[in-house]
Amino acid sequence: MHNLKIATACFLNQKQELLVVRKKNTSAWMLPGGKLDADETPARALIREIREELQLEIAESSLKPLGIFDAVAANEADTTVHAHAFLVQLPQGCSPCNAAEIAEMKWLPLNRPLPEDVAPLLKHCIIPALLN
Repeated sequence: MHNLKIATACFLNQKQELLVVRKKNTSAWMLPGGKLDADETPARALIREIREELQLEIAESSLKPLGIFDAVAANEADTTVHAHAFLVQLPQGCSPCNAAEIAEMKWLPLNRPLPEDVAPLLKHCIIPALLN
């Protein structure tokens, strides 16, 4: 079993909806973020990934750790993810834009049943931590 080290961002709006993305050629909705490069901290990796995927500049000081979670990877067979999750405020006056490998994004209501196509990390770890 292969293990990926990743960093993810939890952007919540005023309606308590969570920003989720679907990457190109995949079907699962997940958090924006991605794999850590060699010798990269989770915070630095997340800042880079958010710039690449959503064209947003976020400050390291805006990252609030939510937790570290392990789950089955949504898009890679025989793989797990070791995820550093952060709560992140959208920069004032900025809106995320699809870029890099992001096919689409949406705001997922946390007060409704989850759709079937939500990644295991999000369904089993992140959302329960946010609702706690």
